[in-house]
Amino acid sequence: MGSFQGHTLPGSLFLLAGIWWTGKYSLWHATRRNKSLGSTRFASRTSQRRVEILESSLVLFLSFVGMVCEQFAANGPKLHLYDFAEKHWEQLHIWQHTTMYLFFSLAAIVSLIIHTTEAAPVALDRLMLAIAFFNEGFLFLYHLHGRAMLDVHVHQLLLYAVFGGGLVSFLEVFHRGNITLELLRCTLTILQGTWFWEIGFVLYPPSGTEWDLKDHNTMMFVTMCYSWHLTIAMLVVGVLYCTVSCVVRSRLKRTPPMEMGLLKPREPDAESEDEVF
Repeated sequence: MGSFQGHTLPGSLFLLAGIWWTGKYSLWHATRRNKSLGSTRFASRTSQRRVEILESSLVLFLSFVGMVCEQFAANGPKLHLYDFAEKHWEQLHIWQHTTMYLFFSLAAIVSLIIHTTEAAPVALDRLMLAIAFFNEGFLFLYHLHGRAMLDVHVHQLLLYAVFGGGLVSFLEVFHRGNITLELLRCTLTILQGTWFWEIGFVLYPPSGTEWDLKDHNTMMFVTMCYSWHLTIAMLVVGVLYCTVSCVVRSRLKRTPPMEMGLLKPREPDAESEDEVF
């Protein structure tokens, strides 16, 4: 991750995850709110389970790609942790990045087990996601020793989004299906993604024009940029939520009442969706 591309890769993954989660949770919430109009056909229990399986499989694959890229990219450690000849550790910062991807892959594996079998409680997927976020935060917290002032500052700002995402995911263990918590996690995940890109531009500018890493005014500007990133993340989540809700309700209004009656599932099944998903 010690390059521009090394920061844009996880940034893109977190950004896509945040946008995907926003659309998914907005759709499911809209269908629950309008189930009296027959909207549960848009997101039945079976289709939700399939989406969870597909999502977990994709997260597992992308996490594996991230680990491979970190280890085998140019100047990567290539799975060598310690150089016994020179008696020193091999690029521990790369190993920390690999460990970050490892924990998200573990969260994806647990989610796959939960949604393909009955071997584990449903809430365990949120708990593993919270652990993955907290692990990411702890790795970056002890990743900054000896760095320049601005380098430390941009990573410390990242930690607010990381630990915030972990805390919200942990709260979802006990309040599953709470749309406020879900959208807050989406916002913090998008913030992570855009801020990874910002870190790449600050520390490894593609234009070649380097930032002054010791200037206090630069730190003040970067802090203001973080607030702008948060604003953009909230706007993206808000616009997506409103758009999905309006589209769902608009489609339902155009659906003939007789068709909605035929397609509407039994009431107990619709209620069970809120408990499981």
